[in-house]
Amino acid sequence: MDSSEKHASHSAQKPLGNLAHRYRAFSVHIFTASGAAIAFLSLTAAIQHQMGLAFAWLGLALVVDGIDGTFARAWAVKTYAPQLSGDVLDLVVDYVTYVFVPAVILLMSGIYPHWLLATQGAIIVLSAALYFASNTMKTNDYWFRGFPAVWNLVVFLMLVFNPPAGLATLAVIGLALAQASNFTFVHPVRVKMLRPLTLTLLAVWSLAGILAIYEDMKVDPITQWLLGLIGFYFLALGTLRREQDKVS
Repeated sequence: MDSSEKHASHSAQKPLGNLAHRYRAFSVHIFTASGAAIAFLSLTAAIQHQMGLAFAWLGLALVVDGIDGTFARAWAVKTYAPQLSGDVLDLVVDYVTYVFVPAVILLMSGIYPHWLLATQGAIIVLSAALYFASNTMKTNDYWFRGFPAVWNLVVFLMLVFNPPAGLATLAVIGLALAQASNFTFVHPVRVKMLRPLTLTLLAVWSLAGILAIYEDMKVDPITQWLLGLIGFYFLALGTLRREQDKVS
């Protein structure tokens, strides 16, 4: 094969290669969007009062949210599938999985009077919508500025502990206001401070959460203690960071 034939062969193969890259990149957008479909399945489980199954679906959505960015970077999604905004798609799916569906799960749980659950849910979806529009939700060292609207975890713990209605309402109001605060909350994967301990406790918390789901939210005392204490650790890290900033 002479040089002109090689060039013609290379030119014929290049579009195919680019097409393959585009299909692969677009598949990442589909994978991210699947989080919305998973959220819908969680919603159907909540409507049927299958709360353990509802949180199991949300857990799967968390897995999708945790790994889609890796695929997006590896397969150059912004280069080969620029027609869709991965950032916007991610925000849409996150709002559904972290906020809207958990608010419906809370409403369908029936742990408090319906009017109170509806009020709590309205506070959650309204305040989180404003938070998701924030341009300053993360610091330069990857902490969240303000409560990061992980209402899926808040509702999960509310069903695990079933606190008194007044206390639960104050917690919802306080966290909603905290979304607009300057208090920092840890990103358990990206923040460097105490990262090995944080990742270890995150793994333990996740296992305890899986056990709670398996028990259909009728959680044994040991699992409750694990979920509560480790949750408190994640909250306390923001205070520790503030104290370090004062010292430095």
